[in-house]
Amino acid sequence: MSQLTETQYHQLVDDILLEIEQTLEQLEDEIDIDYENFGGKLDIEFADGSKIIINKQEPLLQLWVATKFNGYHFNYQNGVWIDERFGDEFWHFMNQAASKQAGSDIKFK
Repeated sequence: MSQLTETQYHQLVDDILLEIEQTLEQLEDEIDIDYENFGGKLDIEFADGSKIIINKQEPLLQLWVATKFNGYHFNYQNGVWIDERFGDEFWHFMNQAASKQAGSDIKFK
């Protein structure tokens, strides 16, 4: 189980959402992507209409990600967010998932 406090959890997730938004802003001229962040939930919409939705799951101190292919639950472990089923690190996962849905190479971090 995570040793995060709720305050730490919110700060970590808010930092991730901000990092993603900043990267998407830089890519707007190159790739057709829309996004909206509200209440700890970030919706990213790609040119084909598919979405990636990232949201806080505060009661579990998790970060949830829904793609057009599946849903993923990330736990904070040893300084990184790790998917509980497949063991993938969050940024690695996001680079692959967003690139696949965008049909172009996307690098968040």
